[in-house]
Amino acid sequence: MLTEDGKHLYVSYHEYHVLVEKLALMVHRSGWQFDIILCLARGGMRPGDILSRIFDKPLAIMSTSSYRAEAGTVQGHLDLAKYITTPKGQVAGRVLLVDDLADTGHTLAAVVKMLREEYPPITELRTGVIWTKGVSTFQAEYSVEHLPTNPWIHQPFEHYDNMTPEQLEKKWSL
Repeated sequence: MLTEDGKHLYVSYHEYHVLVEKLALMVHRSGWQFDIILCLARGGMRPGDILSRIFDKPLAIMSTSSYRAEAGTVQGHLDLAKYITTPKGQVAGRVLLVDDLADTGHTLAAVVKMLREEYPPITELRTGVIWTKGVSTFQAEYSVEHLPTNPWIHQPFEHYDNMTPEQLEKKWSL
């Protein structure tokens, strides 16, 4: 649900899963066949996992990080993992790169550039995201929702960002 001022988008678990399924349908309806899904951790892990199950394709993971300050709400220096984790050999062939959103677009642009320069076994690379913000400098081949007002997206699992094991103990103690 988008707030009236357009500054916040609140997404329920149900809405989140519907959006990931719409992303899967976009890819499917395009007719493009791919060999492996590469998701960007952390935001792309949930959609990557679901797409991997739907398409029955291996899932590779690349860790990236740029949101660290203010409980993950302020973008900082972009860190890209040196290695990609994959269950079979290396990332090669036709690759679907998945993340949750193209916010500024800097992360996706940097990852695509790195993959094209440093991974010659990749023969084709396409990108898929749930959301693309209006300020994004990167446009994915597959994007479910365009958000021209650039709202902060409140995903249904973000309450775990500030949760501690001690808080869980308190919550679940009898």
